[in-house]
Amino acid sequence: MLDIAFREDESRIRKDHAPSNMAVLRHLALNLLKQETSVAAGIAAKRKMAGWDNDYVLNVVCP
Repeated sequence: MLDIAFREDESRIRKDHAPSNMAVLRHLALNLLKQETSVAAGIAAKRKMAGWDNDYVLNVVCP
């Protein structure tokens, strides 16, 4: 799921603790997007919508 929605395999973050830190952030974002049910769309579409709409981001972060 992370590879499809966040293109994790293409990440160029490889130094020190950055890869594990970004993995934690991606898992957190994935879990929040999975819990959000107001829009019937896939994770990648919800992620794009969150990037475009501030109200939707608030709906995802503060259910």
